Amino acid sequence: MGFTLMSPAFAEGATIPLKYTRMGDNLCPTLKWAGAPEGTLGFALVIEDPDAPRGTFRHCGISNIPPDRTELPESTDTAPDQAPRFHKNDFGNARYDGPQPPPGSGPHHYVFRLAALDVARLPDAVDAAAMWAEARKHSLAEATLTGIYQR
Repeated sequence: MGFTLMSPAFAEGATIPLKYTRMGDNLCPTLKWAGAPEGTLGFALVIEDPDAPRGTFRHCGISNIPPDRTELPESTDTAPDQAPRFHKNDFGNARYDGPQPPPGSGPHHYVFRLAALDVARLPDAVDAAAMWAEARKHSLAEATLTGIYQR
């Protein structure tokens, strides 16, 4: 089966519900994973929109997720457990910011990428792009979930 990532909020390739977008409640959907490889010491997550007009746009970056976790609850960035570290997204916020594609730009794909890491913590990185570049150097496996949204 391998390393998998899913959400009870939407299925692979399905539409992301409005409440998880910046036009709705802007809540981070619950994410669950299974099958992390042996030797996993931590996880990192990035949420990217490769269809953005100016190139890949990062909506969220989270590092230092403990190895015993198998999920991030809905709206994890406002939850009291702040063990994971949030990095600035391309909106300039150190939190989750959901889909907000430009009107008339067609469907955008939002790729949730979770890396199982061979380190417990990543060096501090200011933004999600730098964090993800560092995470990929330590990745044992990567699981993805893609949702779609358009205005």
